[in-house]
Amino acid sequence: MTTDHPTTPTAPTAQPPPTGPDRARAHRLVAEALARARSTEEPGPDRDPGPLVPALPYPALPVPPAAPGEVPLEAVLRLSLSAVGSGERRRDGGGGGRLRPHPSAGGCHPVGAHLLVGPGCPLPPGRYAYDPLTHRAHARGPAPGDAPAGVVAVLTVTPRRTTAHYGHRAVPLLLLDAGHAAAALVLAARAAAPDGAGTPVGAAVCPDADGPLLVAAAGLDHPAREEDEHPVLAVRLTPPGTRPRPDDLRRWAAPAGGGRPRPLDGEDAGAVLRALTAAPEPDPGRPGQAGQGTWWTPPPTAPAPSGADLLARRSAAPPLTGAVGDTALATVLAAAAAAGAGFGPGGPTWCAAVGSPRPALLEPASDGSGAPRRSAVGEARPTLAAWAARQGWLAEAGAVLLARGCPTGAPPHRVRTAHLAAGYAAGTAQAVAVRLGLRSRPVGAWQGADLGAALGEPPGRAWVVHGLALAGPEEAAEPDGREVGGP
Repeated sequence: MTTDHPTTPTAPTAQPPPTGPDRARAHRLVAEALARARSTEEPGPDRDPGPLVPALPYPALPVPPAAPGEVPLEAVLRLSLSAVGSGERRRDGGGGGRLRPHPSAGGCHPVGAHLLVGPGCPLPPGRYAYDPLTHRAHARGPAPGDAPAGVVAVLTVTPRRTTAHYGHRAVPLLLLDAGHAAAALVLAARAAAPDGAGTPVGAAVCPDADGPLLVAAAGLDHPAREEDEHPVLAVRLTPPGTRPRPDDLRRWAAPAGGGRPRPLDGEDAGAVLRALTAAPEPDPGRPGQAGQGTWWTPPPTAPAPSGADLLARRSAAPPLTGAVGDTALATVLAAAAAAGAGFGPGGPTWCAAVGSPRPALLEPASDGSGAPRRSAVGEARPTLAAWAARQGWLAEAGAVLLARGCPTGAPPHRVRTAHLAAGYAAGTAQAVAVRLGLRSRPVGAWQGADLGAALGEPPGRAWVVHGLALAGPEEAAEPDGREVGGP
C-alpha cells in the first residue's frame, strides 16, 4: 500500500482549520451527535425521505465503452453504483427492489457521485453528475485545462435520505454507506479490465480532504440543509501506466468553488456533517497539509472478487445460521483488517465473534496471514444482538465481524475517517465473502456497544463502529439487499 502527500501550496479554495469557538462548536456538535446515535434512544416516526436522486437539469449522456488504455468507466459504474432492478424503483423513492450492487442502511441509499473526468476516459473531459437510476452521466461543466488523467469520483451523502428513517442514528450510517460505496468503486475498477490484457486501472481513496475542497473540486454549492449533497470522500481511478499526482483535487478546485462555506449553525445532520468535514488541525501522524487530503492505494484484495461476484452481492435475510469454516473466516477477517488500514492513524481494528464449540473473540493474525488468535473467551453474540437494535438473529449468526474503536471525545476528523474506514472495510470483506460462497449482512446501528468496557478495558475507548454477520451457504436463503443499520 502507498500514500501520496501533497507538496504543492495550499489552494485558495481550501479553508483553514476551525479555531476558537468554531473548533469547540465542531467538537461539541460531533460528540453530542455520536453519543446520541450510540444511546438507546429510539428514533421518531418515519418522514418523507425525498427523491432517490436529486434533480439533474443537465444534458444526460450514456457512458460509452472504454477504448484500449482508457478507464472502463461504464463497467466500473455498472458493477458499483448503477441501479439494479431500477424498473421497480421510482425516482421519488417509492417501489421495491434493490437499488444498487452495494448495501445501504435500510435501503436508503443516500450516496451520490460527481465524476471529474479528465483525459483517458470514454467521456469527454468535464464535471458530471451520475444518475444510478438511468446509468447516465449528466454534464455539469467543463474540466480545467490541466485536468489530471482518469476520473475522480467525489462521493456525497444526502442526510435526509437516512434521517427520514433513522433520525438521530443517521450520521454514523451516512458515513458507513459512503465507505461501502467507495469500496464498491475500487473493487469494480479492479474487476473491470480496460483491455484484453486484463490490466487493472489504478485506484486510490482520499478519505480526509476537507469539505470545502471537495465542494470546490466537484463544482457544487456549499451544503446547508439535510436535503443538500454533502461531500465526504473521493475515489480516484487512473488509466494503466499513469502516474497520478497528489494534488488532483486541488487542480479540479474551481476558484469560486460555491462561495463561502456556511458557519456551523444548526443542530441537524447537515450541521454535523459540516463539522465532520471541516479542515482538521495539523496531524503529525499524516504529513499532508491539513484538509488537502491524502491519497491511499488500497492493497490487492485476496481472493479478488470478479465482476459476477460484485453483482451477486446481497444482504442475506436472517436468520444467518450455519457455521463458517476456519479458513474462510480467517480470509474474510484478514480482508477487513487490511482494507481499512490506510484511512489514517487511530482507525478501527477488527475482530470476530464466534460461537460453539469454542465461543470466543478472534483477532487477525499479526502478519495478516494464518489462523486468527483468540483475544477473549466466551459467547459474545447474544450481547451483540442486544446492542444491534435488538436484532435477535445475531445471537445465532455463524460469525460476526466487528470494527471497534472511535473513542469518546475523538476529534471530528477522526470520527469521520473511522466510520469511512469501517464501511470501506466491511464492503470489501462482504465481496470476499461472496467470492467464498458465504452469506453476509452488514450491521451499522449499535446502541451502548462499548466492547472494550465489556472486556474489562477502560470505558469509552473501543466502541463497535460497524459489523458484518457471516454464515455458511444455504440454498434456500432469500436475499433482500436492504438492511445495514437495523430495523
